[in-house]
Amino acid sequence: MDPLLLARIQFGANISFHILFPTISIALSWVLLFFKLRYNRSGDIKWMGAYRFWVKVFALTFALGVVSGITMSFQFGTNWPGYMETVGNIAGPLLAYEVLTAFFLEAAFLGIMLFGSERVSNRMHTLATFLVAFGTSMSAFWILVLNSWMQTPVGFEMIDGKAHATDWLAILFNPSMPYRLSHMLLASGLTVAFLLAGLSAYRWLRGDKAASVLASLKTGVYLAAALIPLQIFVGDMHGLNTLEHQPAKIAAVEGVWETERGAPMLLFALPNSATRSNDYAIGIPKLASLILKHDPNGEIRGLNEFVGQHPPVPPLFWAFRIMVGVGMLMLLLSWLGSWQLRRHGAPQRWLAMALVGMTFSGWVATLAGWYVTEIGRQPWLVYGVLRTADAASKVPAGMIASTLFAYLALYAALIVAYVSVLFYLARKAKYAKYEKPAATQTAPV
Repeated sequence: MDPLLLARIQFGANISFHILFPTISIALSWVLLFFKLRYNRSGDIKWMGAYRFWVKVFALTFALGVVSGITMSFQFGTNWPGYMETVGNIAGPLLAYEVLTAFFLEAAFLGIMLFGSERVSNRMHTLATFLVAFGTSMSAFWILVLNSWMQTPVGFEMIDGKAHATDWLAILFNPSMPYRLSHMLLASGLTVAFLLAGLSAYRWLRGDKAASVLASLKTGVYLAAALIPLQIFVGDMHGLNTLEHQPAKIAAVEGVWETERGAPMLLFALPNSATRSNDYAIGIPKLASLILKHDPNGEIRGLNEFVGQHPPVPPLFWAFRIMVGVGMLMLLLSWLGSWQLRRHGAPQRWLAMALVGMTFSGWVATLAGWYVTEIGRQPWLVYGVLRTADAASKVPAGMIASTLFAYLALYAALIVAYVSVLFYLARKAKYAKYEKPAATQTAPV
C-alpha cells in the first residue's frame, strides 16, 4: 500500500482512539463539580454518592486519555516530520502552552480530587475539583486553537519555507476557532450527558434504585435536552463559517458537483467520484441553499471548481449524515425523556432501555464530526500552506503497516476493556455504602 495512505490511517486511528477520552473527561469534570456543589448546598448525600461513582469513571477516562495522547506526539517525528519543520514555530508553542497551563494543572490537583475527600477540607476538595475541570477545558482550548489554525491559518508569514508568527492574537482567535471550540465543548457535554443517563439507566434496570442513580440519570437527560438545541445552532454557524473559508469541504459534505443555485439537501445518495455525480439521489429541493445561504436560491460552489483541490467525497458525505442522524436521535430521546421524567418522576422501562442503547452515542457523533473536519481539510495538512503529502516521512510502507496493526489490536482491546469496566462499576456500585442514613450524614464545611 501507499506509505502516505498508511501514515494517514495510522494517525487517524490514533487520534480517533484518543479523542474518545477527552470528549468524556472535559465535560465530566464539570458535572462532578456540579454534583459537589449540589451536595455542599443541600447536604443531600445522594449528590456525594453520584460524585463518588462518577469520579471513578473520570479517573479511568483521564488515564486512558493521557496515555493515548502521548502516542500521537511520537508520530510527529516518525510519520510527519515535515509538519514540525514547516509550522513548528507555531504548533510547538501552542502544544507547550497546553502542557504548561492545562496538563500540569490537572495533574497537580487530580490526586486531591480522587483521594482527598476525607483528607482535606470540603472547601479544598471542591476547589480541587474546579481546578481539574478548568484544566481540562484549558487543554481543549489550546488543542482547538492549533487545530482551528490548521484549518484557517492567519497571523503568520512564510520565511524560507517555514511559518513564523506575526500576530499571536490572530493565531489564537483565528476565524474558525470560536465555532470549533464551542462545537467541541458542546459535543463533550452531550457525550457525557448520554453516558450519565445510559449507565444510570443500566443500574436502574438492574434494580439499583438508589437516589444517586436517579439523580445522575435525570442530570444526564436534562443536560442533553438543554445542550442539543445549542449544538444545532452552533453547528449551523460553524457550517456557515466553513462555507466561507473552506467551500470545497462544504461542497463535498453536500455532494454538490456543479455550482448551482437552489441546491437540494440530499437525504440519500451514492457519490460517484468516477462520474463526478451522485447515484440514486434523494433530496429536498433548495434546502441546502436555504441552510447554507439562508436563501432558497443561494449559490453553492460545486466540486468541479476545485478539481485536484477537494477532499474525498464519500467519507465526508456519509460522516456528516451520521453525525446529524445521531444528533436528531439525541434531540428526540432527550426531550421525550425529560417529559416522561417530569411526568412520572422515574424512568419507565422503555426510556431506560433506550438510554442504555444510547450510552455511547456521543462517541459516534463526535467521531463522525471529527472525520468531517479532518478528512475535509485534505489534500492540505495546514489549509493552503502545507500539503499532507509534503509533510510525510520516507518510512517504508511495511514498517508503517506493522505498527498500524499493532495499534489497532491494542486499541480494540483497550476499548473493550474500558467499556467492560464501566459496566462492571455500574453493576457493583449498588454494593458500595455511598448513601448513608440521613441521621448520620454530616454537613459540609
